[in-house]
Amino acid sequence: MSDLGSTFDEARQEFARLTTAVWAPAGQSLVFQLGLRPGDAVLDVCCGAGSSAIPAAAAVGQSGLVHAVDLADELLEQGRLNASERGLQNIEFVCADATEWEPPSTVPQLGYDGLACSYGVFFLPHMDAAFTRLAGLVRPGGKIGITVWRRGAVCEFADTFLDAVARHGERSIGPAGAAFDILERMDTPDRLHQWLAGLGAHATEVRELSNIIPATPEFAWDAVLGGPLRGALSSFDAHTIEAIRRDFLELLTDRAIHDIDAGTLVGTATTNEPNAT
Repeated sequence: MSDLGSTFDEARQEFARLTTAVWAPAGQSLVFQLGLRPGDAVLDVCCGAGSSAIPAAAAVGQSGLVHAVDLADELLEQGRLNASERGLQNIEFVCADATEWEPPSTVPQLGYDGLACSYGVFFLPHMDAAFTRLAGLVRPGGKIGITVWRRGAVCEFADTFLDAVARHGERSIGPAGAAFDILERMDTPDRLHQWLAGLGAHATEVRELSNIIPATPEFAWDAVLGGPLRGALSSFDAHTIEAIRRDFLELLTDRAIHDIDAGTLVGTATTNEPNAT
């Protein structure tokens, strides 16, 4: 398993507690914007516990199917439990490398009808090439869609946490750090439009999802432990992690950071027909 997959596996409990406030609103918005219909076949990559895959399964109904792919076994198991609680039998959670995914025989010959990736595209190695390949698994005229953090979102919060980490050691979140640099290429509506069009898609649509969440001490620490920021703590012992937690919460107070900006861009596009220009 990749280091990133292991980080998210360790984050299962906190990740789940973030779902209602963070992951679910974006996932539901993405599925709505994709315009999925009953009977559609959908591929959801970097699916986590199913924030977009589960509403996609509900949208396509029993005549449709969803393949939800991720490297984090623990999150996939949570997704299976979530789907079971909703009585969804048309979704399969698969532990696999999305960059090497090949559609099984249950997928129509022309390909998937939709591709979804919520808060995950920037974690794909060689992002442009990887996502272009995944988009190629979608039939001509099908839909592709992603969610990404809007420019400025979570930055003040993340910087404050890393400042607390720097008091005790290296100010780094490990392999996930590169994702934040890549994100700059698509963190405004114009840039996301351009990025989607650069994949060879058309009819791009980008909507902004505002999401301001109170930074209570409990939620703020869950937001650290439930995502890639957790990687910054991997080299510290429990005593030091507790010291970092205290310093972080004190810095939030000192800097009058009372909310977390989880603003998100939801971008979709249509794959080109063979004769499209």
